[in-house]
Amino acid sequence: MAASRVGCVRHQNEDMVLVGHHFLRNDFFKTQVELTNQERYLIAVADGMGGHNRGDVASNDVMRNLHFYFHDLPTGLGASEFNEAIIEWLDAINNYVASKGRADEQYKGMGTTLVGLAFYEGHFYSMNCGDSRLYRYRDGVLEQLTTDHSLSNLLGSEKHSSVITNCIGGGCSTSYIDIVQMTDDVRTDDVYLLCSDGLSDMISDNQIASLLASGADVNGLCEAAIEAGGFDNVSCCIIKL
Repeated sequence: MAASRVGCVRHQNEDMVLVGHHFLRNDFFKTQVELTNQERYLIAVADGMGGHNRGDVASNDVMRNLHFYFHDLPTGLGASEFNEAIIEWLDAINNYVASKGRADEQYKGMGTTLVGLAFYEGHFYSMNCGDSRLYRYRDGVLEQLTTDHSLSNLLGSEKHSSVITNCIGGGCSTSYIDIVQMTDDVRTDDVYLLCSDGLSDMISDNQIASLLASGADVNGLCEAAIEAGGFDNVSCCIIKL
């Protein structure tokens, strides 16, 4: 299930969420799927950069391009080949976002984060560029699986900074993406949470864990972030295996 809200301060929602073939912004979506080892499925959150022009366009363009690219991947790719394919995509989409900014001043400097959980032919992969997050909730314990590409993380500060050191577009000429093949560490009854920093900046990991323990869904998580101030757009996906 997934939800995306504008929050209390922003005038528009610059987040974009993808669940399978469904895109959402300012919406809620819930589905159940059964996958075979020959199939592929992608869940992702992109947080358009509010401090730059047209973050809503960046997150939309990047997510739709990734959706097409992922489902157009050839069959039979191993882990290293999958990694190489996603890195090639990152280079291409960065060039596209930059060229759009050069062609039209209103798009100059636009950018977005990206965090995703991909199922490709029987294997799970996490993908991360920026400071949106992937968590795993297992046996009552919440663990962040991705690393924030942020100034605070770079400096070792416990307090999260909204200044990011890596993203798609946004003037980053050397973007990178963390890709982890995590199949062997995925268990039945695991719960995975993908979210923009509109959630993780507003409520602590302990609060998120408590909400998940109490059975809160994505709407409950979004509401908690909004009640805490809602300073940013907030989007999240919960995946239960």
